Amino acid sequence: MITIQNDSGTIRVTDDVFTYLAGDAATSCFGVKGMAGRSKDGGPLQLLRRESMSKGVVVHYNDEDSSISLELHIGVDQGVNMAAVARSIIKEVSYKLQKSTGVPVKAVDVYIDTIIG
Repeated sequence: MITIQNDSGTIRVTDDVFTYLAGDAATSCFGVKGMAGRSKDGGPLQLLRRESMSKGVVVHYNDEDSSISLELHIGVDQGVNMAAVARSIIKEVSYKLQKSTGVPVKAVDVYIDTIIG
Protein backbone atom coordinates (compact mmCIF):
# COMPACT_ATOMS: atom_id res chain seq x y z
CA MET A 1 0.00 0.00 0.00
CA ILE A 2 1.23 3.49 -0.88
CA THR A 3 0.45 6.36 1.47
CA ILE A 4 0.31 9.91 0.09
CA GLN A 5 0.27 12.83 2.52
CA ASN A 6 -0.97 16.28 1.52
CA ASP A 7 -2.46 19.37 3.19
CA SER A 8 -5.98 17.93 3.05
CA GLY A 9 -5.15 14.58 4.62
CA THR A 10 -3.89 11.11 3.81
CA ILE A 11 -4.58 8.93 0.77
CA ARG A 12 -3.85 5.21 0.81
CA VAL A 13 -3.72 3.31 -2.48
CA THR A 14 -3.83 -0.51 -2.29
CA ASP A 15 -2.35 -3.19 -4.54
CA ASP A 16 -5.79 -3.84 -6.04
CA VAL A 17 -5.89 -0.38 -7.60
CA PHE A 18 -2.45 -0.73 -9.18
CA THR A 19 -3.04 -4.27 -10.44
CA TYR A 20 -6.42 -3.41 -11.97
CA LEU A 21 -5.14 -0.25 -13.69
CA ALA A 22 -2.01 -2.00 -14.98
CA GLY A 23 -3.95 -5.03 -16.25
CA ASP A 24 -6.52 -2.81 -17.95
CA ALA A 25 -3.83 -0.66 -19.61
CA ALA A 26 -1.80 -3.67 -20.77
CA THR A 27 -4.76 -5.55 -22.27
CA SER A 28 -5.80 -2.48 -24.24
CA CYS A 29 -2.49 -2.54 -26.18
CA PHE A 30 -2.35 -3.96 -29.71
CA GLY A 31 -1.24 -7.59 -29.88
CA VAL A 32 -2.02 -8.47 -26.26
CA LYS A 33 -4.37 -11.44 -25.90
CA GLY A 34 -4.60 -11.12 -22.13
CA MET A 35 -2.87 -11.38 -18.79
CA ALA A 36 -1.26 -14.74 -18.02
CA GLY A 37 -1.15 -16.56 -14.72
CA ARG A 38 -0.86 -19.90 -13.02
CA SER A 39 -3.26 -21.49 -10.59
CA LYS A 40 -2.29 -21.49 -6.90
CA ASP A 41 -1.14 -25.11 -7.11
CA GLY A 42 1.38 -24.26 -9.87
CA GLY A 43 -0.71 -25.73 -12.67
CA PRO A 44 -0.36 -24.89 -16.36
CA LEU A 45 -0.18 -21.30 -17.60
CA GLN A 46 -3.53 -19.84 -18.63
CA LEU A 47 -4.99 -16.61 -19.94
CA LEU A 48 -6.94 -14.88 -17.23
CA ARG A 49 -10.54 -13.73 -17.56
CA ARG A 50 -11.19 -9.99 -17.44
CA GLU A 51 -12.33 -10.08 -13.80
CA SER A 52 -9.17 -11.87 -12.59
CA MET A 53 -6.57 -10.32 -14.88
CA SER A 54 -4.89 -8.57 -11.95
CA LYS A 55 -3.37 -11.96 -11.00
CA GLY A 56 -0.95 -11.42 -13.90
CA VAL A 57 0.43 -8.28 -12.22
CA VAL A 58 2.93 -8.09 -9.34
CA VAL A 59 3.48 -4.76 -7.55
CA HIS A 60 6.73 -3.90 -5.75
CA TYR A 61 6.97 -0.81 -3.52
CA ASN A 62 10.18 1.23 -3.53
CA ASP A 63 10.34 2.86 -0.09
CA GLU A 64 13.38 5.01 -0.87
CA ASP A 65 11.52 7.17 -3.42
CA SER A 66 7.84 6.21 -2.83
CA SER A 67 7.52 4.78 -6.32
CA ILE A 68 6.31 1.41 -7.57
CA SER A 69 7.73 -1.20 -9.93
CA LEU A 70 5.52 -3.68 -11.76
CA GLU A 71 5.85 -7.14 -13.27
CA LEU A 72 3.30 -7.94 -15.98
CA HIS A 73 2.77 -11.49 -17.27
CA ILE A 74 1.00 -11.50 -20.64
CA GLY A 75 -0.01 -13.58 -23.61
CA VAL A 76 0.39 -12.13 -27.11
CA ASP A 77 -0.93 -12.84 -30.59
CA GLN A 78 1.22 -15.00 -32.82
CA GLY A 79 3.18 -13.00 -35.39
CA VAL A 80 3.37 -9.68 -33.54
CA ASN A 81 6.64 -7.88 -32.92
CA MET A 82 7.15 -8.76 -29.26
CA ALA A 83 9.63 -5.95 -28.60
CA ALA A 84 7.19 -3.37 -30.00
CA VAL A 85 4.32 -4.82 -27.96
CA ALA A 86 6.42 -4.74 -24.78
CA ARG A 87 7.48 -1.11 -25.40
CA SER A 88 3.86 -0.14 -25.98
CA ILE A 89 2.78 -1.82 -22.74
CA ILE A 90 5.55 -0.15 -20.73
CA LYS A 91 4.60 3.32 -21.98
CA GLU A 92 0.84 2.81 -21.61
CA VAL A 93 0.99 1.28 -18.13
CA SER A 94 3.42 3.92 -16.82
CA TYR A 95 1.35 6.77 -18.22
CA LYS A 96 -2.04 5.50 -17.00
CA LEU A 97 -0.82 4.64 -13.49
CA GLN A 98 0.95 7.95 -12.97
CA LYS A 99 -2.00 9.89 -14.39
CA SER A 100 -4.60 8.01 -12.33
CA THR A 101 -2.81 7.75 -8.98
CA GLY A 102 -0.02 10.34 -9.01
CA VAL A 103 2.42 7.64 -7.86
CA PRO A 104 5.67 7.53 -9.87
CA VAL A 105 6.36 4.29 -11.75
CA LYS A 106 10.03 3.35 -11.49
CA ALA A 107 9.94 0.27 -13.73
CA VAL A 108 7.57 -1.93 -15.73
CA ASP A 109 8.91 -5.40 -16.55
CA VAL A 110 6.94 -7.28 -19.20
CA TYR A 111 7.11 -11.08 -19.28
CA ILE A 112 5.63 -12.67 -22.41
CA ASP A 113 4.59 -16.04 -21.02
CA THR A 114 2.62 -17.42 -23.96
CA ILE A 115 1.91 -16.89 -27.65
CA ILE A 116 -1.63 -17.53 -28.84
CA GLY A 117 -2.03 -18.55 -32.46
